[in-house]
Amino acid sequence: MSIQVSPSPIPNSNAVSLTSMLDRDDYLIGLLNQVTATKAEGWLQELRQSAANWVRHSTIPTTREEEWRFTDLSSLRKVQFNNVETRIFASLQFDILPEAANSRLVFVNGVFAPELSAVTDLPPGIVVSNLAGLSVGEQEGVKQYLAQAEGAQEVFTALNTAGITDAAVVWVKKNVVVETPIHLVFISVAGESATISQPRCLVVAESGSQVRLVEEYTNRRGAESAEEEGVYFTNAVTEVWVGDNAEVSHTRVEREGAEAFHIGKTAIAQARDSRYTCHAITLGAKLSRHNLEILQTGEQTQTTLNGLTMISGKQLSDTHSAIALNYPHGTSDQLHKCIVGDRAHAVFNGKVFVPKLAQLTNAAQLNRNLLLSSKARVDTKPQLEITADNVKCAHGATVSQLEDDEIFYLQSRGIDENDARKLLINAFAAEVINKIPVPSLREILLNTVNNLKSLTNE
Repeated sequence: MSIQVSPSPIPNSNAVSLTSMLDRDDYLIGLLNQVTATKAEGWLQELRQSAANWVRHSTIPTTREEEWRFTDLSSLRKVQFNNVETRIFASLQFDILPEAANSRLVFVNGVFAPELSAVTDLPPGIVVSNLAGLSVGEQEGVKQYLAQAEGAQEVFTALNTAGITDAAVVWVKKNVVVETPIHLVFISVAGESATISQPRCLVVAESGSQVRLVEEYTNRRGAESAEEEGVYFTNAVTEVWVGDNAEVSHTRVEREGAEAFHIGKTAIAQARDSRYTCHAITLGAKLSRHNLEILQTGEQTQTTLNGLTMISGKQLSDTHSAIALNYPHGTSDQLHKCIVGDRAHAVFNGKVFVPKLAQLTNAAQLNRNLLLSSKARVDTKPQLEITADNVKCAHGATVSQLEDDEIFYLQSRGIDENDARKLLINAFAAEVINKIPVPSLREILLNTVNNLKSLTNE
């Protein structure tokens, strides 16, 4: 596989000199001690130890840092998280996609659940497994890519690496086209006390290959669990390596519990002539943050990012994206939509870097926001940093509310006011959802949007 990693202009606000004082943040060290309680062996333990050293030199971000200015993690710091419960719930229910009924990996609280997984309908040339289930030779291949993406020293990414015991691995061999979607399901089951889990994904698409992925984070209760949803923290990291002329379609769905904290990193490296598409849907969690970072490592790449955030109550959802177009003839197109109701707070910060070497780049970025309450809030910052002089780049943001004349028009056609509002909201969301290439998932998400409680409560 031909992937060359070059220095990235993506900033790393949490990287610090190794000459700094150890154990700078007592709370962070407490999390580190929890996730490193279980040891690994060989190269994996060395990888974990190196990441743990970075964590010890780091601190939990605060609103004094530009990258976290609108996302206050003080509510996270108030919770004492314990080791995750590793028992498997036989009665767990989750959405099984018909298209991926025999091509899914399921993890419960970060622990692989073979009895809920099914990998029986895949063509030769693709490996879909947990890390522990790989052969020695396959693990040697994984060793070249796991935790090697840019931004590995970011504090939550390093914390995840420091606690790796297993991972979901999807490896597509050269020129293999996989028609069946691969469904990676990460289920959190709240325990009696607050728990932390750290899902990890590694996707490698070798040159000329094609694959579709659905990565889902959800909360489900088993028969043995309490009725009310508990507090838990999901710290997830996914690395995607797209080889020369390879194509990856990636759908990421976050539907965590109402009291959950979710911080996710998606790091993508795109080689020459590769194509990567991400559909990121955020619906759940009390506080969520998704860091989406794309690094171009060769010419003529195509990057398409579609995002939808739909929140209400007192939810806070933060999307930070960074696209580093380091070579000529790169194309990127980003559309991110936010629907914000009640007292919820959405944050979008999208950055596109076009250095002098990236001539003839074509980049577009648009953030559209729909506020459904006078107390709903959005902070948006689309951002271009361009030093090349022969490029076509554009960005923009809009913030709006439901139009009274549109509601009146629908009411004049016999639709009551509440249904008219729902119809307009659904149309706003459907522009992103309808682009997802898995029909059954599109239907599930559209039904989820349709069945959400009213977002207009003051």
